[in-house]
Amino acid sequence: MTLRIANCSGFYGDRLSAAREMVEGGPIDVLTGDWLAELTMLILAGNRLKGRPGYAPTFLTQLEEVLGTCLDKGIKIVTNAGGLDPAGCAAAVHELAARLGLSPRVAHVTGDDLTGRDLDLTNADTGEKLTATPLTANAYLGGRPIAAALSAGADVVVTGRVTDAALVTGPGIWRYGWAPGDLDPLAGSVVAGHIIECGCQATGGNYAFFQDVPDLAHCGFPIAELHADGSSVITKHPGTGGLVSIGTVTAQLVYEIAGPRYLGPDVVARFDTIMLSDDGPDRVRVSGVRGEPPPGTLKVAVNYLAGYRNTMTLVLTGLDIEAKARVAEEAIWARVPKESFDSVDVTLADGGLLRITVMDADQRRAGRAFSSAVVETGLAGYPGFYGLTPPGNASPYGVYWPVLIPAAEVRARVFLDGEEVPAVTDRESMAPTASPSPRSQRADDVRRPPARVSGAQPAVRTPLGRLAGARSGDKGGNANLGVWVDTAERYDWLAAHLTTDRLKELLPELAAHRITRYELPNLHALNFVVHGLLGRGVAASPRMDPQAKALGEQLRAQPVDVPAMLLA
Repeated sequence: MTLRIANCSGFYGDRLSAAREMVEGGPIDVLTGDWLAELTMLILAGNRLKGRPGYAPTFLTQLEEVLGTCLDKGIKIVTNAGGLDPAGCAAAVHELAARLGLSPRVAHVTGDDLTGRDLDLTNADTGEKLTATPLTANAYLGGRPIAAALSAGADVVVTGRVTDAALVTGPGIWRYGWAPGDLDPLAGSVVAGHIIECGCQATGGNYAFFQDVPDLAHCGFPIAELHADGSSVITKHPGTGGLVSIGTVTAQLVYEIAGPRYLGPDVVARFDTIMLSDDGPDRVRVSGVRGEPPPGTLKVAVNYLAGYRNTMTLVLTGLDIEAKARVAEEAIWARVPKESFDSVDVTLADGGLLRITVMDADQRRAGRAFSSAVVETGLAGYPGFYGLTPPGNASPYGVYWPVLIPAAEVRARVFLDGEEVPAVTDRESMAPTASPSPRSQRADDVRRPPARVSGAQPAVRTPLGRLAGARSGDKGGNANLGVWVDTAERYDWLAAHLTTDRLKELLPELAAHRITRYELPNLHALNFVVHGLLGRGVAASPRMDPQAKALGEQLRAQPVDVPAMLLA
């Protein structure tokens, strides 16, 4: 027995035709979609302040094309598009269905919204105490409320903040009846959910070796064929573009993770036990995943409004770029003192882009007072002056603030067509084996001697990316950088060569930051967490690349000395 779970969205703004493509492209049992990146909760909060929905209306756009077909075929629909208002989203689904002449049973899950609760607002990453008033505070729920909704007969399940993997774990619990103690199957479902949660990133999108991906312009979305033991096969519909390979699956597995122990509300999945194998064209088998009891805490995503920000970007060309940048700054700060702002970030990027970002509690000061001062230097500054941004007002910005709270303090609630149903079944209420507080994830930065590569081998200087793939992204204020190769011999060299010190040499912008390094030998991969690179999170980061999406490609472009035998 196989449960075919298809993804049709990896973020708020993904391809609108994806739901129809997945429903019409071949047999599936469950259609899922992930709308809630960390930034999305802040975006939805801003929408709600403006009188707009607190959920993702693009979900309804996709649903309109497929709801009737899904009901006819018995395809269940599970989404976190409810955002800050799952009940409102469920009501909108009912309204849409009535307009289409359909009568689905619609469930929604609440309990994640902790706004207004007396929480311990200690930052889980930095240990700082938050003194500002939260705008949103949402706990990451697991898959069991989703399973309860499906077991009660729901055709459509709308949640708020759940873990991304819960969209797969929930249907797995519903189909296979996994209890909390079934740790290995649960862990396998979490891994499958992590692989398909970002849509086309598992099928060739954002892939380091993109030249190997056929018809990327029509990339198909991923499907997880989930089995009762938690193993799965990752695939896509036939006839679609893209690629499912051990490489594309590995790339997604190392995306936005920390160490080998992947913590969640249902289970801790051991990423160092994952085994990948080829199962045929565009099919990769995922097996061997081990699970541990979940921690006694839940992660809570807190957002608060921190002030206003404004960025002006000037172009520097020709000779003496650094001297021109110095003159530009002197002219600007002579008109509006640098010290008058709460925060200032100045970055001179490759290619001569001088990017100046100011942040302040005063909207006027960060707005026209700053941008007009920059423009005033236009005829009295460096030669060749021109800008990429016109003078404008400041915009509000928010800060993402992760905290941990006892899991016992959060109670999920499930409503089916407006009536509350039990959030768990009797079997699901059985607690897993008690788990101590989560062990700190051990950083492994040992310089291991390469087991299969002799130091006497002649070396070739080449970009690291000719040997290794990489993928990077954001987790709050931290950046994650995963690097992998395709053979054990190459991994031996990579693990011995790419230490944190070497990484800082290759990417000097990381030198000031604490970096934690983890090894994943089963995946031939390393993962680096660069603490604090993104400051207070993507919404507050002044970086041109605020989500560190390009960090992996920057690393791959750096020249290194590689044993010639590994390049054959």
